[in-house]
Amino acid sequence: MRTKRFHGLKAPKIRMSMSKYNLYNLAQQKNTVVRATYFQQKWFAKRATRAYHGEQIREKKWQRMFTSRIKSVIPMNHRYMALYDGSEQAAGRGSGLQTGEAPDARGIRFRRNNVIPYMGMTFAPVERRLDTAVFRALFASSARQARQFVLHGGVKVNGKKMTYPGYLLNPGDMFQVEPDRVLFATGAPKETEDVKATKAQRKRVAAAKASASTSTEETTSEETSEEATPAEEPELDEAAVEKKQRKEHKDNLQSLLASARAVLADKGAHGPTAKKKQEIRAFAATVRRAIGSVSRTTTEDLDAQVAELVSKLSLANVPKAAPAPAPTSGTVDPSLQAQVVAKSEAAVQKAPEADRRTLAEALREVRENPIDTSKPYATPWRPRPYMSAFAFVPRYLEVNHNICAAVYLRHPVARPGIAEVPSPFSSESSTLAYNWYLRRR
Repeated sequence: MRTKRFHGLKAPKIRMSMSKYNLYNLAQQKNTVVRATYFQQKWFAKRATRAYHGEQIREKKWQRMFTSRIKSVIPMNHRYMALYDGSEQAAGRGSGLQTGEAPDARGIRFRRNNVIPYMGMTFAPVERRLDTAVFRALFASSARQARQFVLHGGVKVNGKKMTYPGYLLNPGDMFQVEPDRVLFATGAPKETEDVKATKAQRKRVAAAKASASTSTEETTSEETSEEATPAEEPELDEAAVEKKQRKEHKDNLQSLLASARAVLADKGAHGPTAKKKQEIRAFAATVRRAIGSVSRTTTEDLDAQVAELVSKLSLANVPKAAPAPAPTSGTVDPSLQAQVVAKSEAAVQKAPEADRRTLAEALREVRENPIDTSKPYATPWRPRPYMSAFAFVPRYLEVNHNICAAVYLRHPVARPGIAEVPSPFSSESSTLAYNWYLRRR
């Protein structure tokens, strides 16, 4: 049997998800007047609201969770309570004592008291569930993903691992999610090529570990008195040489990055233009990515990479009439490197204090949000697309996104003009859904 489409466009349903398809369905939602019986209107409202509020909960279980007793609060005006004792409500001609309030355009005096949307609290019991609270705290991109995090042991409640998504939180409970899971859930996805490269890298690492374990077992099975064969010595020498070459390549790349930053700091008359600065910034980003992939790239690729980067830096710093030739070996040309370093040191000394602070801030951001191809999300980290439409936190949660933890302060309540249960549906739909479940209590 084919599974139903979760985000359908022909028969759209609003889901508890940050998907772009869900955002499109939300934008296309219309409150149309349906010519139907009262029973049909209640059923349509129930179908729409249940697709959003706890669609992962079985209907029978939700019917047991539903309660007709809705929590609400009414703010009291202490000044009003000190001046009056309530008898003014019965004064006048049936509508209370006349006050000095100015009438409206129709000449009618009315009290500007907001109505309490009780029916908006129909699905308040769902907000107590652990998976729903994880989604409301912006730790997951959907309620289903939050449920998966809980089932896989990535969520703790009051410091203890909780693997039950239906756990009902109590006021004061603290729950926290693993930061890597939060970064994956709320971060932008990787490109297709990056995903393939990451998978290939993991396969290479797994194969290397398997071969290393196999060779270790074979070595231990042999006699300890047997001396190493002469063929093993060149392998060790070759590994040491390759490690040394990688270190040299990394040092060269770091020197190129320092040179690029120094050129950017030059604010003098002979400093780079705005277009050149853009090119140098792009070059610095390329160098940072190359530094991160030194240990995973072959030495031949590193040679070509360093040569290409040196040519880019030379073209970005010297006039077009005299471009510097790109070296063909894996090491940087000493004369060219000396010229670049000398120019960079002079530029750094001439840079004002404000530019130095700006450069230090940029370097701090690079260190805090580095490029790491081993992560399952795009790096440097950035929010997932279309997340701004769903980026809000309810009043009954206190969230600290720096440590990926939140506190369930209290149960949601209804206030004058607002219901604390987030819902994309109108008050009419909530009222019809409430009446649908009310007949079963």
